[in-house]
Amino acid sequence: MLRKVKEVAELTGVSIRTLHHYDRIGLLSPEHVTEAGYRQYSERDLETLQQILFFRELGFPLKNIGEILQSPEYDKAEALALQREALLEKRSRLDRMIRTLENTIQDAKGEIKMTDKEKFEGFDFTNNPYEEEARQRWGNEAVDRSKQTLADMGQEGQKQIGEQMDTLFRRLAAMRHRDPASDEVQKAIGEWHAFLNGMGHTYSPEAFKGLGQLYIQDERFTRNMDKFGDGFAKFMADAMGIRADRMKG
Repeated sequence: MLRKVKEVAELTGVSIRTLHHYDRIGLLSPEHVTEAGYRQYSERDLETLQQILFFRELGFPLKNIGEILQSPEYDKAEALALQREALLEKRSRLDRMIRTLENTIQDAKGEIKMTDKEKFEGFDFTNNPYEEEARQRWGNEAVDRSKQTLADMGQEGQKQIGEQMDTLFRRLAAMRHRDPASDEVQKAIGEWHAFLNGMGHTYSPEAFKGLGQLYIQDERFTRNMDKFGDGFAKFMADAMGIRADRMKG
């Protein structure tokens, strides 16, 4: 079912002006636009809007929301779990602030005496830990740059990049039972490093080694990597670590 922008505004409580703004900045552009130029929102568009509103409620800037939603590593189910945890924490903090406010009213009336510490119970001006976690999972700089590079390539260029990556991975996976420090493996790993550096981000030895560690520390990476062969993620982490150490040496 497709909905007009006015219908979406009435359904969600988001103003038409805000929906137009989201479209203008590329945060939420409806899948369908009529020949007359009218926006029509699909069910998938509404799901994306819900995600945007959850993140907005948690204090995420629009720029960061866009980076998260566009990240290749973005996982909606994981995001919903993170949002639930964050909202529960926010509710708990608001409850503490309400109690502080009620006690302050009583203190002003002389009914109770609050300590200095009690007067500030519930206030928290630290950075949003959930935003930091979301950025680390889905919005890191390397991912942002890589995605922009892919977008600039167009569909045909993206297809070629995908084929090159698949070919590299299959060749490396065939070597996974060999010594990761061997010359043949290190030569192939060097090609993988060069491939990554051509995707819009220069991987320093530390960053390259860190990426290899991510392959085995994040089960999503491990699961996808090991589709090329059992133990492939561990092999890549070891080989990339060796190359990184040699580059630094």
